[in-house]
Amino acid sequence: MTATRRVQQQLAYILHHRPFRDTSQLLDVISREHGKVTLVARGSRSAKSKLRGILRPFQPLRLSWFARSDLGTLTGAETDSAPLSLGGDALISAYYVNELVLSFLHRHDPQPEIFDAYAQTLSALAGSEELAANLRVFEMELLRLLGYALNLEYDANVHEPIDEQRHYEYRVEQGPVGVTRSEGPMVFQGARLRGIAGAAFDDPAVLRDAGRLLREVIRHHLDGRELKSRKVLLDLHRARMPKNSPAE
Repeated sequence: MTATRRVQQQLAYILHHRPFRDTSQLLDVISREHGKVTLVARGSRSAKSKLRGILRPFQPLRLSWFARSDLGTLTGAETDSAPLSLGGDALISAYYVNELVLSFLHRHDPQPEIFDAYAQTLSALAGSEELAANLRVFEMELLRLLGYALNLEYDANVHEPIDEQRHYEYRVEQGPVGVTRSEGPMVFQGARLRGIAGAAFDDPAVLRDAGRLLREVIRHHLDGRELKSRKVLLDLHRARMPKNSPAE
């Protein structure tokens, strides 16, 4: 007989929610000590439910639940702090972070450092106009914590430090490899790679190249799948660019 697991007052955020049966919801949750879990919130969509204004993304929560299988049942929810103020591009960016976490994390795999990085990123998105820079920092940290850290310091072929004057092709399974050409979807100047390594995202050229690099690295680790919210962000950015200007 499968034992019942009971969790009380766990720090958590809702990553995604969808209707379930008549008045319930299925919640995909990131919790600090239990990782990604899916919970049934029974009756939470009914007009009389006390949870209607609580169970929403980007709201710091304390959740309680029990589970006899991979699917748990929510038994309690309360806010842990004031909701974050996210709107416009910041809100779309936060949904991208949610989709990224949902795509990479395995169920029931505790990742406290990823939870903390996630919470810090939401706060940064709510309190700063540097949305792209905050997203690049989170992407790099997420990849590092998952064991996919970028190699931005050494030429993967000759194991020598990156030369700022040379150009390198970034190969996801290896790292940067020196090349004689300066053009290509994954070709970068050494100075830009060093800038990305140091998160020098106040330089627009470094920030632009970081977006180009990380998009391809993330797509590789997701087996070629492009995240919907990232596509929305790119489309919005391109729509705002002057005609005949590069989108990246």
